[in-house]
Amino acid sequence: MRGNVISSALIPALIFGAASYAHGSAPERWVEARSTHFVVLSDSSEKAARHVASQFERMHLVFHTLLPTPSDDSGPPIVVVAVKDRKGMQALEPESYLAKNQVDLAGFFLRTTDRNYILVRLDAQEEHAYSTVYHEYTHYMLRKADNWLPLWLNEGLAQFYENTDIDDKAAWLGEANAKELQYLNRNDLLPLKTLLKVDTASPYYHDEEKGSVFYAESWALTHFLIVSDRLQGTHRLHDYSERLAKGEDSVSAAQRAFGDLDKLQAGLNEYLMQRKFMYFMMTADLAAKDAEFRVQPVSTVEADAVRADVLVNTGRRIDARELLDGVLRDDPENALAHETMGFLRYREGDFAGSKKWYGEAVKLDPQSYVAQYYFAMSELRGGDTGEDATIEASLRAAMRLNGEFAPAYDALAMFYAMRDRELDDAHAMNLRAMELEPGRLSFRLDCAAVLVEQRQFADALGVLQAAMHVAKTPMEVEVVRGRIAWVGTYQTATAGARAKERGLGGVGQ
Repeated sequence: MRGNVISSALIPALIFGAASYAHGSAPERWVEARSTHFVVLSDSSEKAARHVASQFERMHLVFHTLLPTPSDDSGPPIVVVAVKDRKGMQALEPESYLAKNQVDLAGFFLRTTDRNYILVRLDAQEEHAYSTVYHEYTHYMLRKADNWLPLWLNEGLAQFYENTDIDDKAAWLGEANAKELQYLNRNDLLPLKTLLKVDTASPYYHDEEKGSVFYAESWALTHFLIVSDRLQGTHRLHDYSERLAKGEDSVSAAQRAFGDLDKLQAGLNEYLMQRKFMYFMMTADLAAKDAEFRVQPVSTVEADAVRADVLVNTGRRIDARELLDGVLRDDPENALAHETMGFLRYREGDFAGSKKWYGEAVKLDPQSYVAQYYFAMSELRGGDTGEDATIEASLRAAMRLNGEFAPAYDALAMFYAMRDRELDDAHAMNLRAMELEPGRLSFRLDCAAVLVEQRQFADALGVLQAAMHVAKTPMEVEVVRGRIAWVGTYQTATAGARAKERGLGGVGQ
């Protein structure tokens, strides 16, 4: 039984109804449905592909409207691979899920450098079958706030939206997480000041037992604030987010937006004692938009090229290579297969091989910014300084073809730094890369490296201190700390060398 419902007619509706398509007489072929933000590739029927595209567009609109920091739509469409059954999912999912007693995946969100994939099973019927997809999609939508959004709210929002259900008539959001409630009813909450300050270096984020407290309470506080804001007509969570975006620290922003934190803690404790929890129902009819979707049959070769790219990025290189061999045999000019084969070689450290494949991919599809980027990176990683003009031209081509592709800006910045030229331009490109992907730690480390080349040590240390908020694992935290120590040591050594030079100059005079 569902809990209390907060009804709203703000936007579209929110249980995939695709299960009925999985068991019929669906033809053994692939079909593609293109919507505004998604490309659905399915081995089921045209009707099923269109339905999944419609459902994901509903998801996008709901999440994009309700999240306190909605992402823009500048990236390429997300590719949804919608397979009929468990066998189809097992052919694509990471090998770790294929082991005995592992979870039976119904959905999976896969983020890569240049593409994003969602894998779904059309025969999934359990409650909240796509919770993993919704959880990770929330993180994807929040990606441009990674540098200022505190961990508790980032994880709390992902857990709030993971129990989303979508059907043809309504959207159900924020259903209470029974597992987290059970945990919180048996354990004490963290003081809110502690929760608000948890970062990537905190044991509450990484330790398994303490982590349970952090995740459970993050969900509870987020749920409490969203529901109470709706009931009371307030916008405290929005105000809190705005203060954070302006650089205010998490605790100070909370005190100003939420008021007395002791009272908030008492309110949260009381909230968790109730037996029923409110959630949101949203209604809207997007059926008319279904007619705008472009639906067309897709050959097995084209589908296998996409599936091979998924397999490379889930770590199943042998399976990917087997598929690619078949694609290239039947369609020697398949540009995506050339790109994927190039990426295989690139990941294996065979930069001469990846350069060959990406070079052919560029010829087959000159508009592929991905091929241009990796062709340049293959030459750069191969260490051939005689190809500098080609490297620069290819990276600029990638930037021209997709002005939102941050890795190309970062790569050209580091190319200039390695050659000790155009360092001002390099720094500008560092800034653009960080603007496009503020949560990418490597871009911040590269920016600091360019500033060190310019002998701007204070600015470099400032960038690295800010990078501590972006580091997500203990290893990343240690990398940043090591880089900070290195900059300090290098700065001292440089100052000493300059002082020595000035002293020798004085003696000579």
